[in-house]
Order: sequence, then structure tokens, then C-alpha cells
Amino acid sequence: MSVVHRLAVGWLVDHLSFINQCGYEICDSFAHPGGVSPNTSVTSTEDCHSSSAFAATSSSSDGPSYCPGNAVETEGKRAKTRYMFQEEFFDISKPHIAAAPEEQLCQEVSLTEIKANSNREEYQEEAKSDTGDSLATARKKRKRKCVFNQGELDALEYHSKVRKLIWEGTLDLVQEGLKSGFLHRTTAKLSCRKNNVPQHIVCGLAELCEMAKQFPAVNESDHQAVRVLEEETSNAEQDLLSCVWENSSNCAKIIVLMGQKYLVPPRSSFLLSDISCLQPLLNCKKKYDVIVIDPPWENKSVKRSNRYSYLSSWQIKQIPVPTLAAPNCLVVMWVTNRQKHLRFVKDELYPHWSVKTLAEWHWVKITTAGEFVLPLDSLHKKPYEVLVLGRVQGDIKETLRKSEGILPIPEHQLIVSVPCSLHSHKPPLAVLAEFIKPDVECLELFARNLQPGWTSWGNEVLKFQHIDYFTLVQNEN
Repeated sequence: MSVVHRLAVGWLVDHLSFINQCGYEICDSFAHPGGVSPNTSVTSTEDCHSSSAFAATSSSSDGPSYCPGNAVETEGKRAKTRYMFQEEFFDISKPHIAAAPEEQLCQEVSLTEIKANSNREEYQEEAKSDTGDSLATARKKRKRKCVFNQGELDALEYHSKVRKLIWEGTLDLVQEGLKSGFLHRTTAKLSCRKNNVPQHIVCGLAELCEMAKQFPAVNESDHQAVRVLEEETSNAEQDLLSCVWENSSNCAKIIVLMGQKYLVPPRSSFLLSDISCLQPLLNCKKKYDVIVIDPPWENKSVKRSNRYSYLSSWQIKQIPVPTLAAPNCLVVMWVTNRQKHLRFVKDELYPHWSVKTLAEWHWVKITTAGEFVLPLDSLHKKPYEVLVLGRVQGDIKETLRKSEGILPIPEHQLIVSVPCSLHSHKPPLAVLAEFIKPDVECLELFARNLQPGWTSWGNEVLKFQHIDYFTLVQNEN
């Protein structure tokens, strides 16, 4: 199970296990040694697993390892293959930045102490570096030493409020994980290879979505809103980008786009497009009971690195959540640790969408040894991220009917897990199953991967489905 331990404070979650329980089993009609078609194609499957939005069938990782994408040659037989997400992407055995001994699962620290510690650290760093610096540079550094801008002060104040909850709750869950053996203090490396992503995986999905704007307009009257991935079909990129695609079978399929292979889990749907091309999703006229949103927030790091495009607050407000949401829909928004963004979501965005804020949860990132991946009191980056949960407010009678038998959302919970080393690969929110009726319609916006039972949209929605992130571990004729 992806949930390793459940306590009153939250959950210890196994992200890798969840991915590998999604049923990535494929049954090819015939083996296809060597190359693949250069345009979009689909390899079909037989029924292997059943899946829902918040549950996945467990699968075994036993068996020999092979290079991803290799086919098994058979004469007129069906070759069953199983893929597992590579373990090395979750081999986070040491913190990214080691915390001081007194800060490792440390005692309570007040806001004043955090400021004092940070000032002392900066002063010590400057004392070491000022020797070779010019007078002007030294003055500039000394000026920064004791000055916090308003955003930093707001962040410190927020951290001082949630620190005890995060610290104590994480400690309880880590202790359970150490007792059960899921976490362990001494960790051997899973692989001697560096955790680098091969360059060919950087496949330009976002760029393709940008190019799609130049494609001729699709005639909506004779165009299917949803298309089912069929066996051995071939489609142009324009077709793939103009509608929602669904794998309605109980097993995985492989889709080939621009010569690159992607795994599509069972019972999943996706739309690959940017925010200006959301109409195919709206054309489905489906209402969703759960909507998870992970928008590309604007921040200085993103601007400097130019790693991905970001959206302004105004653009995020234009997302048609009210059109997509069912009555009493649960909306979950991932938010960075900038208080500006958190205030925007609670005070402006949610009211604009008629969503009532219910809770703030935190995703806490730890190593396989149970330490925070970053010092808890770091000024620059925190080992946690925020989720803001709310419900769509509408017709009172319909809302009451929909909420019958549903547990209330707790005001604060922790989701503790070893993070994936791939940038922005968020953990699954299978824990929401406790607060949602079974067989609900679920939607993820700005997704970078697919899940069984979910519809996913984004301009990189297939990114972490690339077959080279997986290992072929089993072949059965």
C-alpha cells in the first residue's frame, strides 16, 4: 500500500509503491523488435488490473531487469511485460543540506531565535569571505545581515506558527517508519550511477503544445471530445493535442509521440495542451468531485533559471474551476512557501471560484533515514510544501446531499514521504480517499504524470510517464 502508517497527525506515504501499484502491465499482440513508428501510435493491452481514483492493485517487482522499451520476440504469441518506476529516483538517503546537530529533530525554536540564528550564520559567513572582498562588497553584505524584507518576515511568522505541528507530527510518523523498517538509519546506495536524467528524456512537450497553436482549427461539430486509445492506431500530433484521450482498459498502454514512448496507466485520461487550449476538456461536459491544482507559481528562482514558464495571479484566476467542479467539489491547491501566494489563494482565488477554505495541510520531505531533506529552519528553502483544501459552495440542498457520509476535512494534516529526485514530481494524494465517496470523478490540473481513475491536464502531462523512467522487470509469454 502507498500509505505505510496512519496516525492522527497524518500519513507516512510510499510514493514509489503507489506508482508501481498502478498496473503498468502491457500485453503486446506481437513483439516489435527495434524501432517504432515516428508518429503517434498506441500499443494495446488485455485486461490485467482494475483500478479506481484512490486505489491501485499491488504488483510484484520480482524478476530480472531489462532495458526499458525492449520487446520480447514471440512467434504469434502475446508478450506480457511489466514496468516499474526506477528506484534510484527515490534514493534520497542524505539531506540535501545537513542541519546542525541541535536542529536535527530539534526542540522548539521561537521566531526571535530563528532570526538570531540566521543573523549569526550570515555574520559568520561574511567574516570568512570579507577578507578577500572589496570594501564596497563587504558593506553591501553587512547591510543585508540584519535586514528582512516584508516577505521574509511574513514567512518567518508563518513558519513559527506551523513549526511545532510539523516537527512533532513528522517525528511521530518517522518513529513509526523506523519501527516497521520502512525507514532505516543506515542506508546503502541502490545504485552507483548518478541520478541524472538522460538528455533524450527532455522531449519538449511544452514546446509541442506551443507549436499546436499554429495547427488549423478543429471543427467542433464533427470532432470527438474524448477518444479511446485503441490497438495499433496511429494519429498525428494534431489529433493528440485536440481532444481528451482515454485508456478505458484495465491495463497499461504505450503511446508514441515524436518518437518517444510514454506509459499510460489503466483507467486514465489526459489532455496535452497549454492553458490557452483547455476547450477540449470543457467539451467533455464532465463535472469533477475532486480537483487538484499545481500551478506554475511565479518566483525569483523560476525567473532566473527559465526552467519553465509561470502564470501570474490573474492568469490563475481565469482557470475555469467553477465550470469543471461538481457540487461540493473538493479543491486542493499546491502552494509555494511564499506568503504572498498563500494569501492570494485563501483571500482572493478561492472566493473568486466560490470555494470555501477548509484546511492547510503540509507535505513534509524526508530522507530514507527519517531526516528532513533540508534544515527545518532554513531561511531559503523549507522541507515542506503547503496544500490548501476547500470545497465549492453552491446549492445548499445539493451540497448537503453530496456531503452525506463524508468525513469532515481535518484542519491540519501531514503527508510525510521520501520525495522523488525529479523536479516537481509531487506525491499522490491517495490519502484523500478517507474524505471522498468511492467512484468519484477526479481531475488534476498542471499535471506532469497520470494516475488510474484520474483525468489529467497540462502542457507536460506525459513528462514522468516517459518509458525511460521505468524499468522492464518481467516478461511472461
